[in-house]
Formats: sequence, structure tokens, C-alpha cells
Amino acid sequence: MKWLLAMLLLLAPVAAQAKPLTVKVGESWAFQVKSGNPVKARKVASNAKPAQGEIMVTVKSFLGTMLTAVNATGRGWSFTAELVNGGKASPARTCTLPASSAPIMEQWQGKKAEAVRISKFVPADGGNC
Repeated sequence: MKWLLAMLLLLAPVAAQAKPLTVKVGESWAFQVKSGNPVKARKVASNAKPAQGEIMVTVKSFLGTMLTAVNATGRGWSFTAELVNGGKASPARTCTLPASSAPIMEQWQGKKAEAVRISKFVPADGGNC
């Protein structure tokens, strides 16, 4: 009986967990948010516009590390960001991404990073970057 239960558990479909999105310096990505994480992410040109329901982020090296975002989801978001260097991530302070589709900028002055890892999006009111 235990053997049968073990086999059923092994054969049962396992839902894949969404992963954080890592955006390297010089890259731009557009994505949707599902269950708090970026999904359907695709690399885009830095002058692209996100489709309705998407967020677009660009990471640049400027006086440290800078992330710009355009939110076309129609709702505000708080999110987690980590600065990545040499494969190691360190937490970074973020602002609340407003519901507006106007571009916003988040800057970590003096903190150079190879990439920014973003995840844990939570619907939020307001927003001021």
C-alpha cells in the first residue's frame, strides 16, 4: 500500500513554480505578473512599449545601477529586487510601482551590479518612484 502511494506521488503532475526574472545590465524585458512573479517574459528593445497587461523593465549602469519600468497593467505593484554580482544576490530597496504607464526610475546609487533580480509582485495602491 505504501509502495502504491509513493508511486502515485511520484507520477502526479507537479505545478512548476514561477521564477524571479534576472535582468542583466543593458537588457530590457517585458512580462506579465502571475501569482506574484514575472511570467511570459521576453527580451525587448529598450525603446519598446509593453503590451496591455505587461510591465517592461530596463537595467542600466548609471551612478551605480538603475532600473526603469513602464507599467501597462493598470494596477500598482510593490516588488522585491536583488542586486546580483558574481552570482550572489543582495537585497535592494524598491519603491511602489504606480498604476500609471508613465516611466519610473529606481536607482541604487554607488551600488554597481551585473543584473537585477525581480520577484514577489504584490498589488499596491499609490506608488511613487
